[in-house]
Amino acid sequence: MTEKTAETKVTEAQRAALGLAQLSEDERRRGLLSIADAIDEHHEEILEANERDVTAGEELLAAGEYSQALVDRLKLSASKLDSISEMVRSVAHQDDPLEKTLAARRLDEGLDLYKVAVPIGVVGTVFESRPDALVQIAALCLKSGNAVILKGGSEASHSNRVLYELIREATAELPDGWAQLVEAREDVDALLEMDDSIDLLMPRGSSEFVRYIQNNTSIPVLGHTEGICHVYVDEAADLEMASDVAYDAKVQYPAVCNAVETLLVHEDVAEEFLPEIAARYEQAGVELRGDDATREIVEEAEAATEDDWSTEYGDLVLSIKVVDSLEAALDHITTYGSKHTESIVTDDDERASRFMRSLDSASVFHNASTRFSDGYRFGLGAEVGISTGKIHARGPVGLEGLTTYKYHLEGDGHVVASYAGDDVKPYLHEELEAEWTPGDRSDE
Repeated sequence: MTEKTAETKVTEAQRAALGLAQLSEDERRRGLLSIADAIDEHHEEILEANERDVTAGEELLAAGEYSQALVDRLKLSASKLDSISEMVRSVAHQDDPLEKTLAARRLDEGLDLYKVAVPIGVVGTVFESRPDALVQIAALCLKSGNAVILKGGSEASHSNRVLYELIREATAELPDGWAQLVEAREDVDALLEMDDSIDLLMPRGSSEFVRYIQNNTSIPVLGHTEGICHVYVDEAADLEMASDVAYDAKVQYPAVCNAVETLLVHEDVAEEFLPEIAARYEQAGVELRGDDATREIVEEAEAATEDDWSTEYGDLVLSIKVVDSLEAALDHITTYGSKHTESIVTDDDERASRFMRSLDSASVFHNASTRFSDGYRFGLGAEVGISTGKIHARGPVGLEGLTTYKYHLEGDGHVVASYAGDDVKPYLHEELEAEWTPGDRSDE
C-alpha cells in the first residue's frame, strides 16, 4: 500500500474538519472515552513500542547525541499511561467549548446578532520527544472539533505510531481522517506551505525550532518555546515555604518547560536560606551554578556564566543569583526570561502584587511552584502547549485556545437600504441575555 503524501493527508483532514464541527458534544465525548479505554487495554503494546524508542535513545545518549532530559521525556510507564487515559477522560468531561454564545446584540426588532464559538478548523502540530503530547493534542483537538495533523519527533516514532493507530481505531465512527500522522522530516516543509489548507500551526520545541517555523510559513503560528522560569525568594519570605517551593520547582520533574532554571534570592535572607536549600538540592543530585555572592555562601556551587542565566537546562541543574532588591529580581527576569512562568515567595502582599503586575510572563505565581503552570493543573483538561506569545492564546493552551468565533445574524427579511438615505432608521444595538439557536426569534 502506497503511503499517502502530506498533501493528501491534509486534504482529508480538511474534509473531516467540516464533519467534525457538526458532531454533537456527546459524539465527541464518546470518541474521547473510546480513546481512553483503548489506551487502558493496550498497555503492553504501547510499552513495548516505547521500549524500542527508549533503548535507541539511550544508545544515542551514550554516544553524546541525546541529552538525559530528552531520554527522560521519552519514557512511558504503566502509571504514566494511567495518567494519560485519565487526562483524556478529563478532557472528555470538560464543558463543551463549541457553540457557546459569547455575545448577543439586537440590531433591530427581529434582527439579532450572535457571536458564537466555533472550531479553528485544521490544526498542524510539530512536537518533540514526549509521546504523551500526541495523545494530549489529539484529545483537545477532538473535544474542540478540530482536525489535527500530528508530526512527532523520530526519537519517539514507535510510540507515536502505536498511540496514533489506537486513536484512529477507537474513533473509527468519527469523520475519517480527522487525525493524521506524518512522519517524514520533509513533511514539515510541505506543511509550512499549506497556508490555504492548515489554519493554525503549533510547534513545540526549542526557540530555534519555533523561529524556523515562524520564519518559513504564512500560516498563523502559536509558538510553544523554551521555559526559562524563575523563583524569587523575597526578603519577606517564609523561608521554610520558600525551600519547599524552590525544591519542588526544580526537582519534582526537571525535564519539563515549567521547571525552574534560575533561583533568585534577596541578599537579606541569602545567608540563612541558601545553605539549607543547597543541602536539599545536593541530596537530590542538583548541580548548582551561582554568582559570586552565592558562591561565598555555597562553596560547592560552580561559577555561573552569562549563558547560564538564559539557558533552559531541562535537567538537575540550577543557576542561583543573589539580588539586592525586588527591582533587581524583576530586571533580571525581564532581561533573561522567556515569558513563561515566574514565582515570588513572600509574605508581603504588596510586594507580591508588584512582582506579578510588573512582569510580562504568561503565568506569574505567588507562593507556589512554577510546576503548576500546566493545562491539567489549571483545570483545562490538558494542554496543547504553553504559549509565551500574546496572540491568540497565552499560557497553557487548552480547549478555549483551540476555538475561534463567527457571527450568526438572525433576521426576517431585513435589508441595509432600510437604514440608509435621508429617512434613516436607527439601529437599536441592545445587548441581549440570549443563547443562539438556529432561527431564534427570542423576544428576551
